[in-house]
Amino acid sequence: MAASGRVERASSHSERRHTWGSVWTFPLSYRKSGADPPFSDPARDHRAAMEGYYWRFVDVPGRRVLVVLCGVCEGPAGRWALVALAEHPGGVVRHAIVEPAAGERGRFGVVAGDVVDGSLEHLSVRLDADHWIDAAVRPLLPWPRRVFGALGPAHLVPGLAQYWHPVLLDGEVSGEACVAGRRRRLDGSRAYVEKNWGPGFAGRWWWGQAAAFPQPELGVAFAGGHLPMLGASPAPTAVVVRLGARVLTFRPPVARARVAVGHGEWRLRMRSALHRLKLEGEAGDTAPHLLPVPELKTPQIEMRSRQVLAGQIRLRLQRGGRTLIDASSPLAGLELGDPVPPRPAGPPR
Repeated sequence: MAASGRVERASSHSERRHTWGSVWTFPLSYRKSGADPPFSDPARDHRAAMEGYYWRFVDVPGRRVLVVLCGVCEGPAGRWALVALAEHPGGVVRHAIVEPAAGERGRFGVVAGDVVDGSLEHLSVRLDADHWIDAAVRPLLPWPRRVFGALGPAHLVPGLAQYWHPVLLDGEVSGEACVAGRRRRLDGSRAYVEKNWGPGFAGRWWWGQAAAFPQPELGVAFAGGHLPMLGASPAPTAVVVRLGARVLTFRPPVARARVAVGHGEWRLRMRSALHRLKLEGEAGDTAPHLLPVPELKTPQIEMRSRQVLAGQIRLRLQRGGRTLIDASSPLAGLELGDPVPPRPAGPPR
């Protein structure tokens, strides 16, 4: 699917309140490398090879989950986007390649042809007559203004294989969606929004998010992957925990991680100076959705993301010898990215 038209949009007054500023001045090449100076907004467009935008809407009483991803990529003829929509229950996945596409330079936001127009406050998707979304989002807990984003000082480092940053930890959704020709209201659903970017994807990665705990003020998100560096393959992992208006972060090198993923299970143990964190994710009987991943240099895709939209996450958080949290969330997102399949060898010469 291709579309043409304006791909940049002026922010409204209500949207501009979530725009950050920075007293630091760096060359554009530094930001295009994926890095961010202190006090800048990691969610705005870097013009990296890939800029990923992700929305997750969860209807807890109705036990429904709706996700949208938009990956803006640099191609030989300009920027293009992979747009995908998936829903639980039902196993629906729809995707399209859209041209042209652009992220917002000053804040979180993206436009892809006439198919996607999304920000922290709204999401409009038009894949076809049977698959569309018109949603407004009321941000309840955007990422707090801090020196760095979710990865901490790692945001200063240019050229990392992948960067990750939750943009909205909790929000309230209103509006309507149509999936596979079935329309439904989104009113009362909770929103989670994040961004990832960089020169490519990890060979294998893991991710998760949950906010349907018995305690409504509790939420968690994590991301990690194997990143080849200097002949080794470290597996850095970062975790963000929402406790009401408080946001705890666990990221290397400050927090040490032990990770085991596979066979429908995600196991993470993090230890910082003050806290110990244990996450146990399970797919259970929920089959994963097979989602597309963009090939960055050409407008093509690979189906190598396996994302469970309604799994379960158990979160245990301790400080000293005291247990602060021991709770489980249904309707959890759990993802495992498959390695790039080997390319077939060409004919002998």
